[in-house]
Amino acid sequence: MTTLVREWLLFAVCLGIGGHIALGFVLHAPELWPWGQAGFYGLLSGLAVYATVQAVRWIWTYTRVKQSCD
Repeated sequence: MTTLVREWLLFAVCLGIGGHIALGFVLHAPELWPWGQAGFYGLLSGLAVYATVQAVRWIWTYTRVKQSCD
């Protein structure tokens, strides 16, 4: 699998997870997260999940490279 396909797949999964997070908030706290903004909150949640995953991947790669150099 190419790197580009892997990244798009990861991005799509993160957006899906973000959508589920937003759906959970809308269903459990509708006064805080209105239905009209659910899509926007889902997008923001998905981007936050994606950024978190990328940060963890970078830290993982950095520590692995650092350990192999020592």
